[in-house]
Amino acid sequence: MGSVVQAGQQAFRKWRVAGINFDHMHMGDLLRQVHEHPAAEIVGIADLQPERMVAAAANFGIPADRQFTDLRECIQVTQPDIVLLCPKTGEHADYVEWVSEFAVNVLVEKPMAATLADADRMLRAMEQSGKTMVINWPLAWYPPHVTAHRLVTEGAIGKVIEVHYYDGNQGPLRHIADKVEVDGAEAARLKSSAWWYQKAAGGGSLQDYLGYGVTLGTWYHGGEAPIEVTCIVDETPGLEVDEHSITVARYAQGLSKYETRWGTFTNPWTLQPQPKCGFVIVGDRGTIASYDYEQTIRVQTQDSPEGYELPVDTLQAPHQNPIQYLIHLLETGSKPVGPLDPHLCRTAQRIVETAVRSAAEKRTLPLVP
Repeated sequence: MGSVVQAGQQAFRKWRVAGINFDHMHMGDLLRQVHEHPAAEIVGIADLQPERMVAAAANFGIPADRQFTDLRECIQVTQPDIVLLCPKTGEHADYVEWVSEFAVNVLVEKPMAATLADADRMLRAMEQSGKTMVINWPLAWYPPHVTAHRLVTEGAIGKVIEVHYYDGNQGPLRHIADKVEVDGAEAARLKSSAWWYQKAAGGGSLQDYLGYGVTLGTWYHGGEAPIEVTCIVDETPGLEVDEHSITVARYAQGLSKYETRWGTFTNPWTLQPQPKCGFVIVGDRGTIASYDYEQTIRVQTQDSPEGYELPVDTLQAPHQNPIQYLIHLLETGSKPVGPLDPHLCRTAQRIVETAVRSAAEKRTLPLVP
């Protein structure tokens, strides 16, 4: 499996990584992180549509003999230690079950799954394989949100009683890998055929972005799950999925709100829209405002009720991106913690599952078990 490379007098392992299925544009971002990691190498990429691999192959110098349209052949020939999976949400469980047969470690790009049943299939498959699975949520690597969690765990704002989340972008068809933007007219034309707008494929802003909010929300709440969930979605004529959802979760200590939006005024990585994308966390002794991509967070405490700006933490390896983190877990034999932990993600998936049902039934529902 992993090759051994000589570095001066010290030998270290090169982790062999294959990227399979390019449905999600984040595959390009993940492969870039592999390409830049000194202890990792891209040994293969695979997709049923070869044209979707062209940019990655060019960007990272992946030769033709490492590009596959037969997914099984990719794994059999390249013998990876780690497989990156970016299929459409509705196929996550199918892919994880299939890949688990090869006894490889797996990174699944967010969200965890389209349904709680699918999430449980993924957990069972990886438990049987004895290998590690992590679910990557890009927001988990944003310095403001990591800084906010550090302050929460240090008790800076007391016990968390509310999490307010608003996030999204101009729409999944408005950008590709590395956040390269796409013309709005072209994006609108693609809506009728893109999997993002197909209910059976796990499309919709709720499925795309609610998992972010409730996964990090569960992290901020110390792993606590809510009691019941209420969700409403827009119902745009001509679309079978939502572009806007609002979920209210009732916890023992109060209410938290999670809002998703395809169609923000601007993309937050270019210019923050209003409302700002990110989190406001309310504790019983203070508050934190943590917004995507910003260099500071705003904190209120009992000692400083007027509030103050705090520079975000500088993230250090191996906590700068999911590839670093997964390789660290494998090298140290550690278990994932925080947003990438699939068991924490299952708690969040319960909230998503209940929200989907609540929106369909138009009523408040108890959290599914």
